Amino acid sequence: MKKSIVRFYLFFLLIGSISGCGKGKPSEQSAKVTNSLIHETSPYLLQHAKNPVNWLPWSDEALEKGRSDGKLLLVSIGYSSCHWCHVMEAETFEDEDVAAFMNEYFISIKVDREERPDIDNVYMTALQLITGSGGWPLNVITLPNGNPLYGGTYHTKEEWMQVLHDVYSFYTEDPKKAEKYGEMLAQGIQETNSIVPITDDRTINAGNLKESVRKWQSSWDLDWGGDKVDEKFMMPTNLAFLLNYSVLEKNSDYSVHVKNTLEKISQGGIQDQIGGGFYRYSTDTYWKVPHFEKMLYDNALMLRVYSMAFKAFNEEKYQEVTEGIIDFLEREMKHPGGGYYAALDADSEGVEGKYYLWEENELRTALGGEYELFSNYYSISSQQVVGDSLFIFFREKPDEVFAAEQGVSFADFKKQKTKWNALLLKVRQKRTPPRKDDKVITSWNSLLMLGFLDAYAAFGNDEYLNKSLEILDFLQKNCLRGGKLIHSFKEGGDHVPGFLEDYAFLLEALIKLYGFTMNPEHLDLAITLNSHVLAAFSDEETGMFRFNEKEELISSLILTHDGVLPSSNASMALNLFQLGHLIGNKAFLEKSKSMVASMMPKILSEGQAYGKWNELLMHMAFPYMEVAVVGENSKDLIKELSQTHLPNTLIVGAAQENELPLFANRLVSGKTLIYVCKNNTCKLPVVTPEQAIDIIYTSYEER
Repeated sequence: MKKSIVRFYLFFLLIGSISGCGKGKPSEQSAKVTNSLIHETSPYLLQHAKNPVNWLPWSDEALEKGRSDGKLLLVSIGYSSCHWCHVMEAETFEDEDVAAFMNEYFISIKVDREERPDIDNVYMTALQLITGSGGWPLNVITLPNGNPLYGGTYHTKEEWMQVLHDVYSFYTEDPKKAEKYGEMLAQGIQETNSIVPITDDRTINAGNLKESVRKWQSSWDLDWGGDKVDEKFMMPTNLAFLLNYSVLEKNSDYSVHVKNTLEKISQGGIQDQIGGGFYRYSTDTYWKVPHFEKMLYDNALMLRVYSMAFKAFNEEKYQEVTEGIIDFLEREMKHPGGGYYAALDADSEGVEGKYYLWEENELRTALGGEYELFSNYYSISSQQVVGDSLFIFFREKPDEVFAAEQGVSFADFKKQKTKWNALLLKVRQKRTPPRKDDKVITSWNSLLMLGFLDAYAAFGNDEYLNKSLEILDFLQKNCLRGGKLIHSFKEGGDHVPGFLEDYAFLLEALIKLYGFTMNPEHLDLAITLNSHVLAAFSDEETGMFRFNEKEELISSLILTHDGVLPSSNASMALNLFQLGHLIGNKAFLEKSKSMVASMMPKILSEGQAYGKWNELLMHMAFPYMEVAVVGENSKDLIKELSQTHLPNTLIVGAAQENELPLFANRLVSGKTLIYVCKNNTCKLPVVTPEQAIDIIYTSYEER
């Protein structure tokens, strides 16, 4: 079913079949002190626990109640740090009249999208089919069987009441037409998530990758970085791919674009200039005015790409950004047990961004005679006013340029900037902080493991490796149960079985962790989790992996595109590719290649939506190097090798005898040797990282 057909059909139904305000009047109902959400642990669900709406959490019981009562389901999906979710709650779901109508005619279900990304993905697909766009809060009205009739996002009270009356009238006046429409839309969701397997792998080549990037390149914003869109997300997965690809393709246009994007982002208001870390997205094309949520996954992925940029460009400013991310995470997001919380709200005291915005008199009082210099540096004097004379901090010039213009040495200016930021951070911490979503999500923490490992590779700081190990320890203690993962952890909470993203991202982190620690337990766990994915998530029809282990929704989910998170199917294909090289499993390599082949039509047409797949296509289209470091000093040599930007390279080591194909019969007593291999053929071993790096870069030319 084509999206245009679905949209036209919905238009026909709404215009031709739905009458004005429906039947009857809502029954009178006094507000309850609490509803069923009071028993949940999700911060988002608890925020709605005192609404007069009789919310139920998503459950078999709630769905069965809809079927037995013959009532429409009203599924409202959001998350704790969502600004417009809060607005709609205050305006609409706390209203007695709205609640009375909902309670009389609907079974109302609240869903935390971070706890149940599968439900969110299914109904977000429905919304996109209906309207062509998406967002949160996501409000869907479905038939008792779950097939959607209506999808929308934020509504005013008046709009929402109109929607409720119209959809209820449509359902009661012509239930057969409603059922037919729901079936059509459910089929559209199923077809949207379908992939046609392709066995011909001849399209996997460097020419097609270059063509994919060429098409994407036309949409780049060469002035402000990122793509040419009105609101900008940072998309670090794409930036990381382009940075690696620029080396192999020897095209400086790609690296220049990445560098410009990273610099504009780090200078903009989308970075918390005082407290470190990044907000969720920019509401303008200049990265200046952010939406003030802080999400763990954004900061984990940005930690990865800025660490990589430090290796590629060898400029100190990238290290400053990574240290700011880590400082923020340790100060505001860390669970005492070693994991990291999910998010910080955009709002505090009911106002978006209030915790982060500044009045001029506050700054003058805090900074005294240094205010004017500070004001020039952070663009106070030149920016547009936000709200009631409130200011965002962003920088219009790189630090070295600003310091030179002010006649101040760069070193002295850095000290002054550090002093300013520390002072204002203390002032800010006296304010009412935004709410914290204190779930620990397995997939997001796995991305942060990867972030810390990339920071360790770039800077050689053992503390970063230890932080990754701490996360793993937390996940093993709290989120790994009987060899299976749960999706998120909160003390006393219900535990949803892990989704594909939980397994895929943790697998990716374990493989990288094994490369640094050489601890066989990390590889063994990766192999165990990989076996479970192959057994429980494989979809024979598409050759991909389902998002859910069990089929319990109206459509199976085969998610392949990148969003703000990398594609979990692409991550699994990468894991199979790396494990295939590491343990010599040809079946894994063939499975990975077949997945990429099936994705080639989409990679070629929409490369910007498939950055993680592009990374894997790059591995297959260019020489992929296996570096085996064998001997008692292997860990130190791996650490040294990893500080060089080496795309398309798997670096692993063994200090003792090891039966893995890369290490077998290569241990020489009293020596540590570096073997650089390609397609199971190795060069003569060398003893220094510099020699190995020369061989690797020479091999990049041989394609």
